[in-house]
Amino acid sequence: MRCSHQSAPCCHADLLFYAVSPLQTFPPKLVLLDFGDTDSMPEAIAEILDCYGCLDIIIFNSSMKVKAPAQTVSLEVDKLLMDNNYFGPVTLAKGVLASMISRRSGHLLLVNSIQGRLAVPFRSTYAASKHAVQAFFDCLRAEVEEYGISVSTISHNFISCSASGKPLGVSPDEAAAEIVKTLNNKRKEVVIAPSLPKMAIYARSFFPNVFFAVIGAGVKNELQ
Repeated sequence: MRCSHQSAPCCHADLLFYAVSPLQTFPPKLVLLDFGDTDSMPEAIAEILDCYGCLDIIIFNSSMKVKAPAQTVSLEVDKLLMDNNYFGPVTLAKGVLASMISRRSGHLLLVNSIQGRLAVPFRSTYAASKHAVQAFFDCLRAEVEEYGISVSTISHNFISCSASGKPLGVSPDEAAAEIVKTLNNKRKEVVIAPSLPKMAIYARSFFPNVFFAVIGAGVKNELQ
């Protein structure tokens, strides 16, 4: 999240605007959020907006993951994943929207998994939460465009722990570069993944029977 003083409507922000060089930077402010506790979100949102009176950019990068057959995952775990991957980001987005709408400016960027576009076995709740949050931000994009607010989504496959990445992974440097590029160019939707996952997205859309057959065969092989 980034706060700036340059176009905030409040008196505190106006004083900063006239008293400080626009090239001057400010020390970061750490605000702790618990997406598993939505009741605590209003207080955290108020603290965020109090940073410099406004919020220019917010990057949603929360994620919680579980890999297991659907019937073995408890409802409590299902709810935990939905809170962290869907309800948390949605609550935070709604909390800052009023401020951005009043200023007619702002950028919301969702860093989402490619499983928000493509579901694979043994990740049922994770994929469901990522599909849900993707749909919310897709709808939100159209709703707030008239207020000058940009909404972007970046869908990636797994992030490699090493800077060089892996054949099917995305390196941290590549992910960071795409985030900066998306913010600068205000691109609406970006997929960062090797060719195979991208082909799977297209296959799911245009050749669903083939896609499901391949996925089903993969499950049989994994269970053997």
